[in-house]
Amino acid sequence: MSVQWQKSSFSGAGGENCVEVALAQPRLLLREGDNPGKVLAMAPRGLLALIRHLKSERQ
Repeated sequence: MSVQWQKSSFSGAGGENCVEVALAQPRLLLREGDNPGKVLAMAPRGLLALIRHLKSERQ
């Protein structure tokens, strides 16, 4: 399966220290740029819940 990875806009110019996301219907795939062999697959709602949780923890 070939997917198109997209780097997070918060990654900066460093390159490897980043989070990448790809769409593989019906799942979203997440990986770290410095360890691309480990991929986390989740439903879009799961990613939304994770992002909301992380944002609430920062406040």
